[in-house]
Amino acid sequence: MRDLPKMELHLHLEGAAPPSFVRGLAAEKSIDISGIFDPAGAYAYRDFPEFLKVYEAACTVLQTPQDFYRLTRAVLEQSAAQGVIYSEAFLSPDFCGGRDVAAWREYLAAIEEAARDAEAAEGILLRGVVTCIRHFGPDAARETALCAAETASAFVTGFGMGGDESKGRQGDFAWAFDCAKEAGLRMTTHAGEWGGPESVREAVETLGVERIGHGVRAIEDRDLVEQLVERGTVLEVCPGSNIALGLYPSLSAHPVDRLRMAGAKVTISTDDPPFFHTSMSLEYQRLADTFGWEEADFADIAQTALDAAFCDAETRKKLEQRLKKSA
Repeated sequence: MRDLPKMELHLHLEGAAPPSFVRGLAAEKSIDISGIFDPAGAYAYRDFPEFLKVYEAACTVLQTPQDFYRLTRAVLEQSAAQGVIYSEAFLSPDFCGGRDVAAWREYLAAIEEAARDAEAAEGILLRGVVTCIRHFGPDAARETALCAAETASAFVTGFGMGGDESKGRQGDFAWAFDCAKEAGLRMTTHAGEWGGPESVREAVETLGVERIGHGVRAIEDRDLVEQLVERGTVLEVCPGSNIALGLYPSLSAHPVDRLRMAGAKVTISTDDPPFFHTSMSLEYQRLADTFGWEEADFADIAQTALDAAFCDAETRKKLEQRLKKSA
């Protein structure tokens, strides 16, 4: 499974930080965050709200552009080792300069530099999807959208929203998404994880996104699934994340296979891999073991991700050649 070329569209940069990396930074800065780890040194949380708190606590050690350079290199190195040839990472100006555009530019420059170095060293390509945080509210999302709009480029290609789906409604963030769209950014948002199928419908109809982060609870509404198929909306599915957070009791109960069989466009990602003890190779292996997916299925998954990727035509062509070469 490691040898299969993979395209990952749903990866939180900070959430992909290995615990050892975070502990190392904390030690360098004399910051005590020992309470976020279990005795084995892994991230420790009981449920989704506590996961968010642990995530944000881990981010407190990321304080400078150089920290984000080192983080990006570490994340891309581990992704490349799993056969990932292209990744889109959610980047949060909230954690990179407090949503100040000038400071954000400095952090972004460091992340881009790390991406170039990783491409040269490991062959992996990275693009950034600037992401507002839902539970920080619509006003903060506006500031994040302005950061995104001011730095839209061949590297910053998308805009999205993550965070606690129980806070507010998708439509409350319409201004931020409209701002990003006017800047030429492509759009995605987390929905249909904790918010239910109605959150997916609202995301598509109110925000006009072309991709949905997770989106798996659309399966609970047959008409909605048909609507997603008709629109060609792409679901960024993260099975291991959904199971680790208790959304489904096991992979066999997860709807990813049923969504594919219904004609929905599905991609596979890890979300926050060290938090959920997963990797892209492990996600693939578990899907093969549980649903009998074969190389042709994973090639289809990769092609779906390539078609849905927020990258330019030249990058897409380069990636297509790499996928064909491995077929």
